[in-house]
Amino acid sequence: MAKKIIQLLIFLSLGIFFVWFSVKDLSPEDVDKIKESAKGVLNSKSLFFIFISMACGVVAHYFRALRNILLIDPLGYRVRKSTAFYSVMTCYLANLAVPRLGEVLRCSILQRYDQVPFQKSFGTVVVDRVFDLMVFFALFVLIIFLNTGLLSNLMINKQEGITLGAWVNEKWAALWAMKYLVFGAFIGLVVLLLILKHIRTTRQTDRKQSKIIGKIKNIFVGLWQGLISVKDLKRPYLFVIYTIGIWVFYYLGIYMCFFAFDFLQNLGFMPAFLVMVVGTIGFIIAQGGLGAYPLIVAGVLALYGIDYAQGLAAGWIGWGAQQLMVLVVGFTTLILASFLKIEDRSV
Repeated sequence: MAKKIIQLLIFLSLGIFFVWFSVKDLSPEDVDKIKESAKGVLNSKSLFFIFISMACGVVAHYFRALRNILLIDPLGYRVRKSTAFYSVMTCYLANLAVPRLGEVLRCSILQRYDQVPFQKSFGTVVVDRVFDLMVFFALFVLIIFLNTGLLSNLMINKQEGITLGAWVNEKWAALWAMKYLVFGAFIGLVVLLLILKHIRTTRQTDRKQSKIIGKIKNIFVGLWQGLISVKDLKRPYLFVIYTIGIWVFYYLGIYMCFFAFDFLQNLGFMPAFLVMVVGTIGFIIAQGGLGAYPLIVAGVLALYGIDYAQGLAAGWIGWGAQQLMVLVVGFTTLILASFLKIEDRSV
């Protein structure tokens, strides 16, 4: 419990820092622009697109639920679509309050209502996150390739006139000079791991298995079964379709939000794509993306000539809309989950 509290405080502190960092240099004129941009969405057209943006987020989460069903199916358990969706939305809702608590609740709901063992479903959650990370890195490489010129000219130190491209070239030269040191450290790490593995194996052969060790072993076996479930997918093409669906609707959620602002609606495909990929970093480094996501959005939009204050307003409104969606849909599914019948759905 103390660990969770410390973790929460760290993430919240990061969020508060990013909020402060994003507004510390705002002038009174910038504050007025933010207010005007916020007021500009208080009309039927803008609110419609914000609602569509929120709906796209719900559809993305539903695709995630369907993908989770595919991962659990090879383990011999049939999960209802309703249970899977409720568990996913409860996960996002809980993560707004305490980091990583959602993953625990997600697996608990699957265990309670569809009798999927916790450790096995947790293994599939790990697979779910790993695939998200793989897609994110692939998209990140893609946007760098598509926006090399734009990102190279990004000014990271206005006082000294240093661009991102110049900074990367300088650092790359330093890293290249350290290549032999890095290679040597890698080899040393591999050797150390092999030694530790040998010591652990030797100790295990001389130790009798206790009941506690047996239980721990069962937990790791369940986790492993969940992790390797991806190789036994009965319909891998659906897994790919659902994965694409998740990210397509993530993108549409951001793109639709652009149409709520007069100064964003003509930007086109690429800025929204860049916001989606780079903005994901904000959710990784801060609790729920608090402070970090709007700051990143403002920085990305500035590359396309959008005023920083207006971009910051758009980032906060887009972020707020998605958090509102998670709160409303999350609490709704949490209530609906309580009416589910408990069923043994093992095959």
